[in-house]
Amino acid sequence: MGDHYGFSLTTFSPSGKLLQIEYALNAVKNGQPSVGLRAQDGVVLATENKASILYEEQAKIEKISNHIGCVYSGMGPDFRILVKKARKIAMEYEMMFGEEIPTIQLVQKIAAVMQEYTQSGGVRPFGVSMLVAGYDTRDKRPILFQCDPSGAYFAWKATALGKSDVNAKTFLEKRFNETLELDDGIHTSLLTLRESFDVGMTEDNVEIAICNANGFQRLTKQQIKDHLASL
Repeated sequence: MGDHYGFSLTTFSPSGKLLQIEYALNAVKNGQPSVGLRAQDGVVLATENKASILYEEQAKIEKISNHIGCVYSGMGPDFRILVKKARKIAMEYEMMFGEEIPTIQLVQKIAAVMQEYTQSGGVRPFGVSMLVAGYDTRDKRPILFQCDPSGAYFAWKATALGKSDVNAKTFLEKRFNETLELDDGIHTSLLTLRESFDVGMTEDNVEIAICNANGFQRLTKQQIKDHLASL
């Protein structure tokens, strides 16, 4: 039976839900898996990015500013819009205050943009959840946040998005340790990602990035290959 409450973004269902947001979260759950893990000295982002010999590679992990980057699960076009907005917010902050935007402030502003699309007529929520990795240069500590289509945001030590996210989180709960170094964090992230893989993991279908005191950077295919060889 069709539920007519699902057609309107601005109408609550009798159970108190906005069904369009539920549908957006379903789009995230059907997306390719992504993992974020906060180690002692940095943050690791890892994701599946299915490759084909027929098309040019398109990165799923994006840099926002020197010490901030993000990855998504869900709809790629929606993610690109949010990355564009995030970069503009980060650039405006830097031009105004002469320093890089703190990760928490950027996350709050991105979440506010996503929340706005849950209460406006004629639009739909973003069908994407993001993991935002940052390094606080003042407090000298790594930070990991998740932003959801509802506009909610959470700080995590380690988490997973996309397909089989429940199994991945269960695996992380068993393997995560507060004393993990960055290299161990990459290893754990890849093991977690492997839980959701239908095919073998190679440097062509996996993306990894790290964020530490030196900034945000993607790992090269050769570096990913070396890490995969040690699994």
